[in-house]
Amino acid sequence: MSAVPNSERKHVVFIGKRNVGKSSLVNAFLGQDLSIVSNTPGTTTDPVKKSMELHPFGPIVIIDTAGIDDFGELGEKRITKTVKAITSADFAILVLDANSQLSDEEKKLISLLKKLKVEAIAVINKIELGVNKDLLSEIRELGLRSFNVSCHKMLGIEELKESVSKLIPSEKESILVSDLVNQGDTIVLVVPIDLGAPKGRLIMPQVQTIREALDQSTIVVVVKDKELRLALNNLVTKPKLVVTDSQAIMRVAADVPESVPLTTFSILMARYKGELPAFVKGLKRIEELQNGDKVLISEACTHHAQEDDIGRVKIPRWFSQFVKKEILFDVKSGEDFPQNLLDYKLIIHCGGCTLTRRAMHRRLKEAEYCGVPIVNYGVLISYLHGAIPRVLEPFGEAIAAWESIN
Repeated sequence: MSAVPNSERKHVVFIGKRNVGKSSLVNAFLGQDLSIVSNTPGTTTDPVKKSMELHPFGPIVIIDTAGIDDFGELGEKRITKTVKAITSADFAILVLDANSQLSDEEKKLISLLKKLKVEAIAVINKIELGVNKDLLSEIRELGLRSFNVSCHKMLGIEELKESVSKLIPSEKESILVSDLVNQGDTIVLVVPIDLGAPKGRLIMPQVQTIREALDQSTIVVVVKDKELRLALNNLVTKPKLVVTDSQAIMRVAADVPESVPLTTFSILMARYKGELPAFVKGLKRIEELQNGDKVLISEACTHHAQEDDIGRVKIPRWFSQFVKKEILFDVKSGEDFPQNLLDYKLIIHCGGCTLTRRAMHRRLKEAEYCGVPIVNYGVLISYLHGAIPRVLEPFGEAIAAWESIN
C-alpha cells in the first residue's frame, strides 16, 4: 500500500468551521495523531495530508484543512488553501457541531461542493452534547447524507469509515497500454538514463507502464536508446509497441520501422489522466503566436533545476527555434496556476505525474475558462521535433483531435 503514489489515490478532504472537531475526527479516522488538536480556534493552518489504507476500498489520502470561517489576512489565505484542497478532492467530509445550526459559511461550502460536483457527506460531531434537530432538518433539505459521531467518546467512527469506503466514487479504470497489447505480445520501452533521472530508480510513468504491461502478460523489453537498434534486431518478431522518453523521440523514431507503433511515456500519461485530445488541440495556438507573447511553463511539483533543465532551458530553446519569434517564457511551479493566467497565450504543462486525475482536470477547466490553450511537455516536444502525428497514431481520439486542427 505504501508504494502507491499519492497521485493514484483518492483524496478525501475534511472541511468545516473552526473548532468543530475536524482534526479530532481526522485523528480518529486514521487511528493516530496526525493533526494537532486544541480548543483554540484556528489550530490547523495549512492543509495536512496523510496516506492510509481504507478497507475495503483501498489506498486513499486524508486531508485536514483550516476552518472556512477564519478571519483576517492570514485567515483569508487559509480559506483559499482549503478551497483549493476541495477542488482537487474526490470526496469531502463536512464536519458539523451537533449543538448548532448551519451557518452561512457552511451553506456556501455545501453550494461549492455541488458546483464542483464533489461527492460529500455531513458528519455531526460532539453528539455527546446533544444534537440540534433543526440541524438534522437542514442537512436533509440540502440533500446531504449525515452520520453522527463523538470523537471524545469514539462513537460511530468505525461505522463512518465503513460507510465512506463504500461512498467514495469509483471511476472507470484508466489505462496506459493494456488496450494496445495482448498476452504474449512484445513491448519495447526505451528508457534513456540522463541527469534528470532519479539515481537508482526509474521515473513513475516508466514503472507504471512496466507493471501494467506485465499484468497483461506482455513480454517487456527495457533498453536505453543507444541499444534500441540491437534489441530490435534480436527480436524474432517485431514489437507490438515501442514507447520512449519524449526527449529521445527523434533518435528512437529513426530506429523504429514505420510499421511498428511508436509513442512516448508522456503521451501515455496524458491519455491515462484523460486529457490527451485537449493537449493536441492546444498545438494550434503555436502557429498564432506573435513577438512579445507570453507563454507559461507550468510544473506541478518543485524540483532542483538541472543545468540543461527540460522546462527552464530545453523547451524554451526548442520552442523559440521552431516559431522563430521572440516569446516571453515564465516558469511557475506548484499546485496552482498564477493569478494572472489571462496574460498568457499558451500554457505548456509538465507531465503531471504527481497530480491526481481530478487535479489535472481542474487545471484544464481553469485554462479553458480563461481561454488559454494548454499542451503538455510530451505532446509539445513530439510536435517540435516532427514526430506528430506518428506518436498519436495508436490513439483514435488523439488523431481525431489532430485532424480537427489541420
